[in-house]
Amino acid sequence: MAASVAAAARRLRRAIRRSLAWRGPSHRLLSSEPPAAKASAVRAAFLNFFRDRHGHRLVPSASVRPRGDPSLLFVNAGMNQFKPIFLGTVDPRSEMAGFRRVANSQKCVRAGGRHNDLEDVGRDLSHHTFFEMLGNWAFGGEYFKEEACSMAWELLTQVYGIPTERLWVSYFDGDPKAGLEPDLETRDIWLSLGVPATRVLSFGPQENFWEMGNTGPCGPCTEIHYDLAGGVGAPQLVELWNLVFMQHNREADGSLQPLPQWHVDTGMGLERLVAVLQGKHSTYDTDLFSPLLHAIQQGCRAPPYLGRVGVADEGRTDTAYRVVADHIRTLSVCISDGVFPGMSGPPLVLRRILRRAVRFSMEILKAPPGFLGSLVPVVVETLGDAYPELQRNSAQISNLVLEDEAAFLASLERGRRIIDRTLRTLGPSDMFPAEVAWSLSLSGDLGLPLDMVELMLEEKGVQLDSTGLERLAQEAAQHQARQAEPVQKQGLWLDVHALGELQRQGVPPTDSSPKYNYSLRPNGSYEFGTCEAQVLQLYTEDGTAVASVGKGQRCGLLLDRTNFYAEQGGQASDRGYLVRVGQEDVLFPVARAQVCGGFILHEAVAPECLQIGDQVQLHVDKAWRLACMAKHTATHLLNWALRQTLGPGTEQQGSHLNPEQLRLDVTTQTALTPERLRAVENTVQEAVQQDKPVYMEEVPLALTAQVPGLRCLDEVYPDPVRVVSVGVPVAHALDPASQAALQTSVELCCGTHLLRTGAVGDLVIIGDRQLSKGTTRLLAITGEQAQQARELGQNLAQEVKAATERLSQGSRDVAEALRLSKDIGRLIEAVETSVMPQWQRRELLATLKMLQRRANTAIRKLQMGQAAKKTQELLERHSKGPLIVDTVSAESLSVLVKVVRQLCEQAPSTSVLLLSPQSMGKVLCACQVAQVREVGEQPTTPINTHPGPAV
Repeated sequence: MAASVAAAARRLRRAIRRSLAWRGPSHRLLSSEPPAAKASAVRAAFLNFFRDRHGHRLVPSASVRPRGDPSLLFVNAGMNQFKPIFLGTVDPRSEMAGFRRVANSQKCVRAGGRHNDLEDVGRDLSHHTFFEMLGNWAFGGEYFKEEACSMAWELLTQVYGIPTERLWVSYFDGDPKAGLEPDLETRDIWLSLGVPATRVLSFGPQENFWEMGNTGPCGPCTEIHYDLAGGVGAPQLVELWNLVFMQHNREADGSLQPLPQWHVDTGMGLERLVAVLQGKHSTYDTDLFSPLLHAIQQGCRAPPYLGRVGVADEGRTDTAYRVVADHIRTLSVCISDGVFPGMSGPPLVLRRILRRAVRFSMEILKAPPGFLGSLVPVVVETLGDAYPELQRNSAQISNLVLEDEAAFLASLERGRRIIDRTLRTLGPSDMFPAEVAWSLSLSGDLGLPLDMVELMLEEKGVQLDSTGLERLAQEAAQHQARQAEPVQKQGLWLDVHALGELQRQGVPPTDSSPKYNYSLRPNGSYEFGTCEAQVLQLYTEDGTAVASVGKGQRCGLLLDRTNFYAEQGGQASDRGYLVRVGQEDVLFPVARAQVCGGFILHEAVAPECLQIGDQVQLHVDKAWRLACMAKHTATHLLNWALRQTLGPGTEQQGSHLNPEQLRLDVTTQTALTPERLRAVENTVQEAVQQDKPVYMEEVPLALTAQVPGLRCLDEVYPDPVRVVSVGVPVAHALDPASQAALQTSVELCCGTHLLRTGAVGDLVIIGDRQLSKGTTRLLAITGEQAQQARELGQNLAQEVKAATERLSQGSRDVAEALRLSKDIGRLIEAVETSVMPQWQRRELLATLKMLQRRANTAIRKLQMGQAAKKTQELLERHSKGPLIVDTVSAESLSVLVKVVRQLCEQAPSTSVLLLSPQSMGKVLCACQVAQVREVGEQPTTPINTHPGPAV
């Protein structure tokens, strides 16, 4: 093995030319030099080195969509997917729990949030929103500083062949305020590897102490830098590789505590490494970008890319090249991982990236419409071998980019028309209204970047009301905060120290298998068994471990076994109570259960003293559990029905359920029309009415890998994993030859489910909302609630039918027509707000809005007829004179205005003032003054109308 690795290293070194100094944009490879290694070879060399020479396990890149981490918009570092290991919360039955030394190339996006490079992209030669991070990790002390530094030095100098004299290193110089000593161990390791002391630098915590966030694992780091100057003049250092030694934990109070287990976390940007190995002055000059830059030039017929920045980049042509090349990579990777342009969160960031790319390509490079989508195949060609999901989803990526690009161009044209129309209403010194600018922006209706709106106004010499715009932004932020889903109150939790202490004491993970111990009686009811357990540990509200808790104290209980379902997989936690064995008349209410690194913590209130070692009996809330079981099985049926109706491209993105309702987020390129929503419900109803058995079985995770149609999410599953199959035994469903998983619902799931589908009763989708392009959130209810929703829907449908018949019969007078119009308006409000089938809501609303238009037309016709009649009566009473002043019976101001207009049309030289007494002592008033005309002047008919109180 060692010989083969050495031979591979020699071949790679021959392919990689010795790094030359980066002297600026004019520097290029000489024809006599050997060709530089391709980026794909550099990536493969890294992975092969750690796998073959140092026994690392290669793990795939995680999706750029964070897995269960609300603190991140996107995965922005290689360590993100391993946070459960660092925090001690990894499921001990999962594959990840067995990781000791691993390596990978991770897709990363830094746009939005704490790490945001979006606005810097294009301005210089190094920033990217998407990049690949090469990394190796050692968990739980598998190896530490000496091995990590030695491996890094060996790879860079022996495999990649980087001259040692071009490499500098830095280490942590300590932090007296935090009580941290200098990391002299790392310094001495570098010196022992032959790095001269003059190239070993020390820095403080800002440069050489890495932290995951405001709290959590952290530690000193050592960085390897490359000297661009190559010994000519002063060193020009750029960071290549960061090696982090996680030794500490940042507590909530800001203090540092030692971690129970130490870890190594390293990261090296592939783009920068390739630039060094290919001798390029910029990451954009490497073969990761050159195919894209060439395709941009060909597609736009633009001048060639020259790598200029700042004032040298006349017309910002090279800036636009970099923006477009970077952004299309980010868009392609994100969409392939299920993040689509949308209106909030990561989708909104992606929407901004896409529209920024369209702006630069259109305004500066003069790209033709549809150009951006044409670059997707180039991205797939350069990255698809490393990330196969790009190849699988290439058509979808292109279609989404093309659709959003076309929508943006249409919005841009419409925005120009709105700006021009608004400008015609402004005076010479008026500022452009903030309300109009906001409606044009990404936060408003059209989705134009605000800086683009400002630029369009600047070109026309108009100033924007920035103060008003800031006010609107604040109001929007406040509204969004009010509309946001309430954050569940953080319950008791076991932190990394508590988990480490349990592991040190040898406490086994909680046996939660009793949660599956329930059965179906012959009469159709469910029997949930009790569970006896021993109290292993007690915790106070602040997480302190104690031997006992007193009366009225809120506490956390760790038991050796439990039948409570701890919240995970989108299913709400069980609730219930426990009693001490032999003292069944004293109930300890359990509000929730949470899983922490394989341990299940029960949150309870102690009515009496409870101690470690006490024997207890647990009772789940049967109604609560059964409602969750029904919702969970219904979620699986709904997921399957959506795929059956909308096509196999429909994918679940997430779900959550509690006893009241279920929520399912799905991505699909098929429109969810009322007809399709109804078809989905019918498919679920059919499975429910057939009362199919639900099979559940734990199987080795490897058996589920190649099953066609098997539904699973981007999650870390335990091994063995639980499979839930509707209507088909699990063994048959997992047989690849059976194709059973394509015909029924088969999913990997740890949740609790019904044993037969009939107990679902019914399912009604009561709401749908688009989260982003192609991603929809569905809300649904089951059982008796669903039946009530259907009944309400039928009642409202009957009312809509009655309103249709009333409108068809016609109205005798304006008052009756107005009453019908108001009744239709009330019906619209009732349909919009009622809990009813969503397909029916959308159909009824379409009908009601059509009825509203017809009713308004009928009202206008009746009002015109009524106005004509009253006009004739008034002309007969006022046959002479330049002025008509009178009272008229009119149901609305509209009728009164029509009478005034008709009078002035038939008697042009007459001025008219009409009053109409109303209820509650008010009066409507409409008037029009005749104008004296010069010879040949056309008549004008100014109208002044206003309702006012009686005088």
